[in-house]
Amino acid sequence: MAPHIGRGGWTWYTGAAGWSYRLIVESLLGVRRTADRLQIMPCMPAEWQSYTLDYRYGDTLYHIDISQTFIASGASTQRLSLDGVEQDEESIALVDDGSTHRVEVILSTVASAAP
Repeated sequence: MAPHIGRGGWTWYTGAAGWSYRLIVESLLGVRRTADRLQIMPCMPAEWQSYTLDYRYGDTLYHIDISQTFIASGASTQRLSLDGVEQDEESIALVDDGSTHRVEVILSTVASAAP
């Protein structure tokens, strides 16, 4: 549109797609890389029971399973485990060891948020 004819073009399209992708991965799915750590803090809609995603770090694959259960009362909690070992933080250290690692996140959400 005038006076901007000929400006922008493909950079607008690809930039918008990149920001949309980042918004979904970081805000909804809750996966954000900071240096050599992968923070996992999902914001799952109540209608979703679970989802999975694969994250590649160099030659290493992290298979991430995220599930949601509903509790009658109390505080919502999140448990995160890496290869069966429960973690104290909401993030894991990324290691490029060429292996496949399994990450499990279990969200316990107060039932009033259930559909």
